[in-house]
Amino acid sequence: MRTLRPSDLAREHAISTQAVRNYEQDGALPPAERTPTGYRIYTDLHASALRTYLTLITAYGHATAGQIMRALHADDLDKALTIIDRGHSQLLRDRETLIAVRRAVDHLITESSSDTTLSADTRTVGELAHHLRVTRATLRAWEAAGILTPTRDPATGYRHYSSTDLRDAELAHILRRGHYRLAHIATVVEQIRAAGSTEALASALDNWQAKLTAQGVCMLDGAAALSRYIVDLRTHRPLPGAPA
Repeated sequence: MRTLRPSDLAREHAISTQAVRNYEQDGALPPAERTPTGYRIYTDLHASALRTYLTLITAYGHATAGQIMRALHADDLDKALTIIDRGHSQLLRDRETLIAVRRAVDHLITESSSDTTLSADTRTVGELAHHLRVTRATLRAWEAAGILTPTRDPATGYRHYSSTDLRDAELAHILRRGHYRLAHIATVVEQIRAAGSTEALASALDNWQAKLTAQGVCMLDGAAALSRYIVDLRTHRPLPGAPA
C-alpha cells in the first residue's frame, strides 16, 4: 500500500494539512503510524477515510459524520449504522412535516379567501376559542409555546388576537390534529412569520423541498462512499457484522 504525506491527502480536497491532522485526532481518520522522527505516515486507507468523511459531512453534518467514522474505527459497525438510521429517520420526519405544512398552508389560503367569519380586527380569547372549537387553556398553552403572540389590553390585561394570530392558530390547530408537538409547530409558525404571509411561505416551502431532496441525494452518495470504505477497512481488520 502506498505511503502518503498529509499534504497528499490535503491537496485532493483543497484543504489544509492541519485539517487532515485534526480529522485524524478527532477519530474521523484511523490513527496514522509515525516515522522515527515523528512524521505521520498515511496510506490509501486514510485517503479513503477522508473521502468518506467529507462525503458524509454533506449528508449528515460534521458532528454526525464524525460519530459514524469514530464508531467504525472503534469496530462498532452496528453503532455506525444506528447513527445513519437516525439521520434517515429525521429526514423522513422532515418530509412528513413539509407535507403537513403544505396542506395546512393550502387550507389557510383557501379559507382566507372564502371565510368571512371573525372579520373584526381583533378577537378575544373566547371568540378565538369558539371559532377553533378549542379550550381557552389550549390557546394559553399555544401562547406559552410561542405559537401565538396576542397583545394585552393595558387597562384590563385581557388578550387580543390579531388576524395574524388567527392564521397561526388555524395552522397550529391543523398540525396538532396531525400529532405534531408544540415546539415543532412553533418553529413552523416562525417560518411563516419570517416569510411574511402564507403566499410567501409557499415559495419558502419549495426551497425547503429542494434542500430535502439535495440532502437525500447526499445521503445516497454517503452510503456509497461508506460501503466502499467498509470494504477497504475490512482488508485491514474485519468489522463485526460486516458481510464476508
